[in-house]
Amino acid sequence: MFKHFKGDLFGGLTAGVVALPLALAFGVQSGMGAIAGLYGAIFIGFFASLFGGTNTQISGPTAPMTAVSMVIIAGIVQANEGVLENALPAILAVFLMAGLMQVSLGALRLGKYIKYIPYPVVSGFMTGIGVIILVTQILPAVGYYPNQDEEFVETFKPKAEEVILIDILDKETDENILVLEDFEQTVRQAKTITQEQIQTEAETLAKSDSSGVIGAIKTMPRAFSNIDLTELGIALITVLIIFGFKRITSTIPSTLIALLGVTLGVYFIGIDARKLGEIPSGLPLPNFEIITGFSFAEISPYIFMALTLALLGAIDSLLTSVVADNMTKTRHNPNKELIGQGIGNSVASIFGGIPGAGATIRTVVNINSGGKTRLSGMVAAVLLLVIVLALGSYASEIPSAVLAGILITVGIGVMDYKGLKALLSIPKSDVLIMFTVLILTVTWDLVYAVGIGLVIASLIFMKKMGDVNAEKSGIKKLNDVNHDHNEQEDYNRIPVSLREEVYVKELNGPLFFGYTSDFQSMSTDIPDTATHAVIRLDKVPFMDQSGLFAMEDVILSLIARKIKPLLVGVQKQPKYRLEAIDIIPDLVSEEQIFENYEACLEWMIDNVENKVKPDGTAVAGK
Repeated sequence: MFKHFKGDLFGGLTAGVVALPLALAFGVQSGMGAIAGLYGAIFIGFFASLFGGTNTQISGPTAPMTAVSMVIIAGIVQANEGVLENALPAILAVFLMAGLMQVSLGALRLGKYIKYIPYPVVSGFMTGIGVIILVTQILPAVGYYPNQDEEFVETFKPKAEEVILIDILDKETDENILVLEDFEQTVRQAKTITQEQIQTEAETLAKSDSSGVIGAIKTMPRAFSNIDLTELGIALITVLIIFGFKRITSTIPSTLIALLGVTLGVYFIGIDARKLGEIPSGLPLPNFEIITGFSFAEISPYIFMALTLALLGAIDSLLTSVVADNMTKTRHNPNKELIGQGIGNSVASIFGGIPGAGATIRTVVNINSGGKTRLSGMVAAVLLLVIVLALGSYASEIPSAVLAGILITVGIGVMDYKGLKALLSIPKSDVLIMFTVLILTVTWDLVYAVGIGLVIASLIFMKKMGDVNAEKSGIKKLNDVNHDHNEQEDYNRIPVSLREEVYVKELNGPLFFGYTSDFQSMSTDIPDTATHAVIRLDKVPFMDQSGLFAMEDVILSLIARKIKPLLVGVQKQPKYRLEAIDIIPDLVSEEQIFENYEACLEWMIDNVENKVKPDGTAVAGK
């Protein structure tokens, strides 16, 4: 591990510097605060490198993982009266569950299957994540915070009173108090409600109503009529520095220049701007309330969200691993990588960090700066820990608008422009999948967006595979074979006298549920004059349950019509399945199965009897 210490040290330090502003920004975006982003970068970065399967990968909070985390955090906070401290144990328990799921994926050796997720699904999701980040950062970029707008909060006070009263009734129900029989107690409790309680609940409702893409869009008219020009100016300057400095040099991370430059400018000029506020600067401490305050009922609604985090982190990390492999000419271990990412996310959750994954940009920076082993990722994490311990108190001076500007550039950068540019040249089915996932990701639910995208992609793929099989497969009447040399060579060797008795059914590709109806319908094309049907399976590598039963139906139909089925070139998997339900030997005996077409041809010449003339009339004496 220490063979390339100098390169790993420099690579890790550089990657850590790049990670700093992003970790702060993702922490703030998540709703758990900047320190949660730093803790995520520290613990995921260290343990994913230590236990992972990609030597040069740098891990930490990423845009997609933060977007999903933000939804989980907002939902659990809202269920806990809008107080983050009360919701924190449940939030971290969900993150811990996601980490353990990732470890399970790796232990079950499922890493290799991640590559089967279609590109349009990934493209639509990533572009959707970019849109979510962009739209949700518009409000802080213009300096508008709904829960601080007194007029806006005032409109939620009636709803806040209703929520508090319902909470009182729910508590009385839990205590087995019959409200109608003891209504005076309910009234007494209602009279204890203070204006501060109503105000706090109204602020929570205002913030919740403005969260997410739909909420942000609904609130934008009010935000634009209350623009804070100072905050907007800080955000715009941050964006311009990040994009402009890249044109000067890429040696120094432009996000770091923007973070330090704008923060120092605001501080020394004395500009009155909203700041991050106090950030803990001591050693991170474990939050054991994950265990002591664990409530399965509270986290059970978020099991699928935890699974989404686990799968998304797996995809994100393994795609970055592929990039690292291409740059270093090495090969990662996908299952080990998932275990490492899972351990990293699990440990991060215990210390209050947000989830993360392999980060492509940070990994590329590490490799280009000399990083060659897992030590580089551990160095990056240790650097961030040192910054928290030594400089954490200074981070409180960072303007919120700076982080909003950084996140806007992240949102712009995370979109899949390669996929968007190819829209006019890719199949319409891929465009449909991409935009379905994109729209559902932005407007509805990230979990369902990916799930529905995968279902649509699978159905379209099955339809295409079925169409291809149907096009390449078919019934061959030997008198009508075309003049393709190979086909003619195969079938013209059958004696002319037997060509009304023998029909050949060629199958080309897997026999699966998307092709069974076409396969079954083709069997009806064999006329009653036939006495033998050759079913060529030498190009059928796989047969699923639907295909197996379709084959049984076709064979039973042929036998009922007194047409003898002959199977040619049955491969290992289809033969195993045919034997499992006794199609072989109950319906098709061993003597009706041939390893190749040559053996079948010899058997037909010796055993098929000529009964029909080419004009369809019976042969005399038959």
